[in-house]
Amino acid sequence: MWLLSLRDLQWRRRRFLIAVVATSLIFALTLLVTGTSKGIDNEVGRIVSSFAADQWVVDEGATGPFTSTRPLEAAVVDEVAAAPGVDEAAGLILYRGTIGGESPVDVNLIGYEPGALGAPAIDEGRAATAPGEAVVDVALGIDPGETIDLIGEVRDVVGTADGVTFFYGIPTVFVPLADLQEMAFGGLPLVTAAITRGTPTELPDGTVALDNSQVEDDLRRPTQNGASTVEFIRVLLWLTAAGIIASIVYLTSLERLRDVAVLKATGAPNRVLVGSLVAQSMVLSLASAALAIPLALLMKPGMDFEVLLGPGDYLTLALVGVVIGGLASLAGLRRALTVDPALAFGG
Repeated sequence: MWLLSLRDLQWRRRRFLIAVVATSLIFALTLLVTGTSKGIDNEVGRIVSSFAADQWVVDEGATGPFTSTRPLEAAVVDEVAAAPGVDEAAGLILYRGTIGGESPVDVNLIGYEPGALGAPAIDEGRAATAPGEAVVDVALGIDPGETIDLIGEVRDVVGTADGVTFFYGIPTVFVPLADLQEMAFGGLPLVTAAITRGTPTELPDGTVALDNSQVEDDLRRPTQNGASTVEFIRVLLWLTAAGIIASIVYLTSLERLRDVAVLKATGAPNRVLVGSLVAQSMVLSLASAALAIPLALLMKPGMDFEVLLGPGDYLTLALVGVVIGGLASLAGLRRALTVDPALAFGG
């Protein structure tokens, strides 16, 4: 069985190689889509945990600090800090903006209290402490010492932070709280959230406290449609790969009808015929999966989103490849099993 399959693959090696390359590209894209989906989900937990907060206090009408802009009086932060169970509290403003230039770039804006809870971990340079200073996401490719046009105002970049993207990879810019109050609220003493270390047992009127898991769930909500689309595309890619393999196996089975008829005429059992086609399909599928892994790693740097791939993803690809190979072989089995042995003696 294996000898028959390998000899046939050698005879049709050009077709086999073309099919492997085409299928491996589909598998590589599937890996990238899978990694992108994991990356989008990962950035939610990563950005929330970066604040090192236990609770997020927001206006009672807000669904969460990242998805709703419901200002609170800055005095609420002091009330929360004085509440029983709270060790430390700080105010935040979570906002949206752009970095200007020939091609404006959308950014997440976070106003924080320098040196307080919620200050970003600095990758290079230092924290923004004075008016007109900013810490930017390394994803922007801007180094300390450069300047940016942030919502129409020039800011000095004094530091960078890593791993602070959210909302589908949008980079983040951190500025002192007073600066963002000026940009967003005309200088009014407002915040959009108060974060705490410790759990307050009492809250100011008109506010609610959310834990990290609730904040993460709320932040994932706007991305649910996108995540469903990504999953749908992944299924389509699996089906496309199965279609390529099935077409190759079916064409091969048509070309081998006389060979199959000879085998039947000489008494070869059906399991040999079935095994030969299944083996070909498996070899094609697994070879494509093996080639897909380095292809995906080569294409990974070109993706705009974070792509997370691990051994589990590669194992899943191999297992799905086996399933696809088995299902694709069905395309030629019926034709091979129903061939008339008399064809072996025809002209």
